Order: sequence, then structure tokens, then C-alpha cells
Amino acid sequence: MTTILLTIFGVGYAAIAFENTIKINKTAIALITGVLCWVAYIMSVPDKAAVDIALIEHLGDVSSILFFLLGAMTIIELVDAHDGFDIITDFITQTNKRYLIWIVGFLTFFLSSVLDNLTTTIVMVALLRKLIRNHDDRLLFVGVVVIAANAGGAWTAIGDVTTTMLWIGGQISTFSIMYKLFLPSLACLIIPLVAVSFQLHGKVERIAKVKSANAGVLTKKQQKIVLVLGILALISVPVFKTFTHLPPFMGMMLGLGILWVITEIMHGPGEHENKKHLTLVNALHRIDISSILFFLGILMAIAALQTAGILTFMAKWLADAIGNQSIIVLVIGLVSSIVDNVPLVAATQGMYSLAQYPMDDFLWEFLAYCAGTGGSILIIGSAAGVAAMGMEKIDFFWYVKKISWLALLGYFAGAFIYIAQETFIF
Repeated sequence: MTTILLTIFGVGYAAIAFENTIKINKTAIALITGVLCWVAYIMSVPDKAAVDIALIEHLGDVSSILFFLLGAMTIIELVDAHDGFDIITDFITQTNKRYLIWIVGFLTFFLSSVLDNLTTTIVMVALLRKLIRNHDDRLLFVGVVVIAANAGGAWTAIGDVTTTMLWIGGQISTFSIMYKLFLPSLACLIIPLVAVSFQLHGKVERIAKVKSANAGVLTKKQQKIVLVLGILALISVPVFKTFTHLPPFMGMMLGLGILWVITEIMHGPGEHENKKHLTLVNALHRIDISSILFFLGILMAIAALQTAGILTFMAKWLADAIGNQSIIVLVIGLVSSIVDNVPLVAATQGMYSLAQYPMDDFLWEFLAYCAGTGGSILIIGSAAGVAAMGMEKIDFFWYVKKISWLALLGYFAGAFIYIAQETFIF
């Protein structure tokens, strides 16, 4: 059974990587892979009812991610329809590629620590579409956004789903993770920025200013209101989670609902023909559903591997085969570029007890860094990467060639900083 599952997953993974060669959309491959993994698993066990229960449980976890993504993408589309991002891009006047990549990198890094890496990536890709006309230039910036979003999300308890898991589980505390991982995460961003700066020359071609379709339909005040409300809806998600202890997608749905009501009131009950593009219903029509279905297929395939015990076995095998704690965590981070970091972290939480490794132990903090930033090494290794891949149609091998080595440099630089901190300072 294990061999069959790994074969299905491996073939599906390879087909996704070779999407441009085989000319089959990666979403279709991901969906087929996810279903076949569960078919192979249920056919190999006698208790079919238990598998159904496990599938429904995993679907709940996966759905929370999908609805979160759905809400965030809809809010971004609504803000974009109201020309909200024009207000931000008007402040970014820099066109020199070297300077602009640093501005984008740091903006993403700090925004990700406040929001989360997935939402931040969606926001930044939307901004870059307004800033850079040339698609090839924009792709390089989007690659840096993925690195920056994952690095920024690793040093706060709400910036990445894995740090949130460790925070909720009692393995890390809010302030310790911030001051222990800030410098490693910053190094994870700065080293790639330095390296990529040597490749960049000249200026980016900005999107030419054209007369907005909203001229005479939308006031400047309404434009600002939707932008501010959209940002508040996104920022309030971690606050909502902290106070209610409900999953983040509930906060996202609340923000989406409030924004829906306010825009309905703003534009009046009888929508004019020339105002239809400003409605939230229209924003729902514009979001990339194929990216959401891609998430569904990939996450369900990984859930099958987790349910079959393959990921837990892998984690235990690493512990037995390697032994050195630092190397084990480093390898887990590298593996998270191939397999989703959530089940890997969950498996690690189950392997080591708080009695043996108490809150804010080296193991947990280093795991938060490695699992959070290791996913940048491959485009499908993190939620941020998958979102960027779907939004900008990034080729798997283009990312490997242009971005993976930058992510590896940053990953190991930050790991070195953290180990040095623990050895000589803390």
C-alpha cells in the first residue's frame, strides 16, 4: 500500500512539474492525484468506515484553507475593482529594479508577519500587477515575494500556519519566537535579495496610466473606503482568531460579509449597468477557481499520505537514521519544500513531548523557522508559492532555475544565524 501511494503521489507530482511539457493543466492532475491516493488507501484497509471518517476530518481542515483563500482572493478582487491598489502604487515611484526589489521584499516581509504569508502573497502579487508591465520581470519579483512572505511569516505566531500550530500546541510563546527568529528570518530574506540584486539591471516598465473605467462612477472617497476596509478585513483575521479561538477562515468570512454589506449600501440597492463591475458578486466571478481546486487536490493527496502513516514514519525514520537534532530539523525543512509542512510539523509535535522538550526549546523554535521557510525552495512547497503559481502561471522548472537557489541560500543563512544565536548568545 505504501509503495502504491508513494508511486501515485510521485507520478502526480512529476506531472505537475512537467505541466508545460505534457500540456495538461496542473489542477486536473492535482485533483486526480488526490482522489487516487484515497482510493488506493481505502482499498488497502478493511475498515472502510474509518477511512471515510478520516477523509471527512481532513476535508474539514482543507476546507478551512480553501475558504480562507476564497475570501482573501475575493476581497483583493473587490479592492482592485475599486482601483484601491492605485492609491498604494502611486506612492511607490521607484522604477530601478535593484531598489524596487528591496522595497517589495521588505514590504512583503513585514506585511506577512502581521497578516500571514498566504494573504500577503495574494496582496503583493495584485500590487505587482499594477507596478510591472513585463511578465518576465514580474515573475522574478513574485519569486522574491514567495521567499519574503515565508520568511516574514516564520517569526510571528500568526504569520504562518506552522508557527500558529506550535503556538496553539504550547511549544512556542509569542514574544520568544519573535525575538529569537527575527534575525534568522531577516537573513533568510536579505541574502537572496543581495544575490538577486547582482542580476538586475535597468528599470521596470510601469503600467501606463489610463483613464479608469470608474471615472464618473466611483468617487475618490469610495475608493479609499474600500481599500481601508479591505485591509482592515485582512488584518483583523488574526485578531479575530486570538479572541474567539475560531479558525481563521471564520474571521475572513466575517470580513467578507461586512465588506459585501457596506459596498451594497455604498452603491445603492438598484445597481446601475455601469456599476456592476464594482459588486462583490462580480469579484467572485473574477477569482481564480482553478487555483483553489489545485489546493484541494494537493492537500487531499498529502492528507492521504498522512492518514496512511507515511509522513509519521518518515519523521521517525529521520530521528533514528540521523540522530542530530539540528540536522533532523534542517531536513524536515527541506522535505517541506516537497510535502506540505503542516502534516510534517503535526507529526513532529506527536513525536516529541513537552515534558522532554518544554516551551521555547531549541527544537520547537528551529522547527518553526525551518518548516516556515523551507517551503520556499520549491514553488509548490508552501501555500504562498501555490497561490503565486496559480495567480501568475509560474512554471515549476522556471522557479527551480531562477528562485530555488536563492531560497536555499536564504534558508541556510537563517539556519546558521539561529544556531549561532543559540550557541553564543541565548
